[in-house]
Amino acid sequence: MKKRYCVIGLGSFGFHVAATLYADGHEVMAIDTDRDRIQAVRDHSSFALLADAANKAFLDGQGVREMDAVVVSTGERSHLSTLITLYLKELGVRRILVKAISEDHGRILEKIGATDIIYPEKDMARRIAHSLSSPNVLEFIPLAEDYSLSETAASRSFIGKTLIDLDLRNKHGVTVIAIKDMLTDQFIVAPSPTYLIKDSDVLILIGKTVAIDRLLA
Repeated sequence: MKKRYCVIGLGSFGFHVAATLYADGHEVMAIDTDRDRIQAVRDHSSFALLADAANKAFLDGQGVREMDAVVVSTGERSHLSTLITLYLKELGVRRILVKAISEDHGRILEKIGATDIIYPEKDMARRIAHSLSSPNVLEFIPLAEDYSLSETAASRSFIGKTLIDLDLRNKHGVTVIAIKDMLTDQFIVAPSPTYLIKDSDVLILIGKTVAIDRLLA
């Protein structure tokens, strides 16, 4: 389903967010004060606006209240992202995703209304580290401070056992929310406890990050 997004700040991170959303078929409004960045994003967005987004009246005039989400990525200018986040919250934007430059900045953003705090370098570093330390892990996505979603190939000790046999929730505090068979492309959401794990299965796990790390170690 086509959705409406606004991306404020078109550095490398903001540009790729806007371009990916647009390539996925969504309506994307891109805003930046740099003319070259606006020129670069014109073919990768629905609307590219050369403007200062740190203006509540301007944001309201662009219809941000009706957006499905607004992504704020103003680089090292933490005061700008903080002010823009405050305005977006006051305008009633449903989902506000903001790139933070530090843990302290992230806490401030959360307190004034950001719904999602993004730490690109930290999150990417964690993904790379997990892929190196746990070769079976295909994808690792931090969800909140303590929880993660992990996509992992079935380990040798899982194969030939049912989810009841493994009892991951009670033994490890980790839940299998879906299974994908890589041979048949079959995708099973909320698999039955009697599901028998095969060597072609990929498990999608959710739980506390430390619990998932312990399970996959």
